[in-house]
Amino acid sequence: MLQGRVLKEAPSDGSSALSRNLRRLTAPNWEGAKVSVRFQGVTAIVTSGHDGGFEVTLMPPEGSRFKEGASEAEAWVEGAIASARVEVLPATTSLLVVSDFDDTVAVTQVTKPTKLVQTALLKDSDTQEVVPGMAALYGCMRGGGTSSAFALVSGSPVQYLPRVRGFLERHQFPAGFGVYLRDLGPSSLSNYKQPIIRRLLTQFSQPVVLVGDSGEKDPEVYAQIREEFPGRVKAVYIRDAGRAKDTKRFQDMVLFKDAREAAEHAVGLGLADAACVSSALPKPALPATAGPTTP
Repeated sequence: MLQGRVLKEAPSDGSSALSRNLRRLTAPNWEGAKVSVRFQGVTAIVTSGHDGGFEVTLMPPEGSRFKEGASEAEAWVEGAIASARVEVLPATTSLLVVSDFDDTVAVTQVTKPTKLVQTALLKDSDTQEVVPGMAALYGCMRGGGTSSAFALVSGSPVQYLPRVRGFLERHQFPAGFGVYLRDLGPSSLSNYKQPIIRRLLTQFSQPVVLVGDSGEKDPEVYAQIREEFPGRVKAVYIRDAGRAKDTKRFQDMVLFKDAREAAEHAVGLGLADAACVSSALPKPALPATAGPTTP
């Protein structure tokens, strides 16, 4: 399944992060565009919806399979063409990691409205702060004997897709992240993550790890998903980003401040490679202490 969005005109680069972000947010959608999509020799034509969005499920020729690994998909309308990396999961993929973005892997400070607005409008992929250790944690979930797929499901606006992808690449998160962002509007003020995660868990049969933060509703959303898919969710990791006093929110979840805490727990469950964690997330050295002296 491939998804995308068609704009009537591409946002210009702008001279500052503020101008770039405003142009992204106000770029007009193209409803009713005829979109041709091609992947590994298979082509389909779809029509964009009211929000400019389109979705197509491509099937390989009868009796064959799409080539595993990363390939380029192309989508074009009259006057414009775009391409994107698409990863076909190998049969050996043993784990699906579903991650939030804001305050889970990127410092957004959602619990502080003024800071949130500043981050949303004045930061970009090269200036937004990364949560230390999260790229290493995810890298270790892919390394060793574990072959993992990653999906990022976030309330960030879909117009920020280039910004989010640029951030993930800049900070060396594992390649091949599927990114699912929110279409801003009255219908997406709440309960926008659950349908996407349900769909992912229905499409893929692998065990699942859910990673989020305590600042908003990730613990409640993930508890609901865990209940709906009994036995599928192997671990839930919640980064402490504030609003963590009510411990009942985190029942049977790992609440962590440092990515190494989550990594060590994942190693214990066989969800991350121990050697990778020791190398990428070393324990801090103990301060030297003075020994006894002889006068």
